Amino acid sequence: MLTLLAAGIAGAAGIFGHTKARSFVGRRLRFTSLVEKPALGVVAGVTAAVVAAPVVAVIPLIGVGTALVFGAGVGTGVALGARDAKRPLLED
Repeated sequence: MLTLLAAGIAGAAGIFGHTKARSFVGRRLRFTSLVEKPALGVVAGVTAAVVAAPVVAVIPLIGVGTALVFGAGVGTGVALGARDAKRPLLED
């Protein structure tokens, strides 16, 4: 039962990281040259996982796997947000 709860928490963390990162990159980083870097998603995902790992490792129910899922969510969100930012704001 606790394993299922931990998996749900990890999934929620991944979805939360993905949606927040995608909306931030799509809205705020649209006009920067940083969006054009192809490795932006990988760097953001690894950084998010490394930063979140010590924080979630001290909580007994969730562990380092949650940090990895969160990092993967952030990485995919940044990559898709960068793709969204390359689209024009208004269609002609």
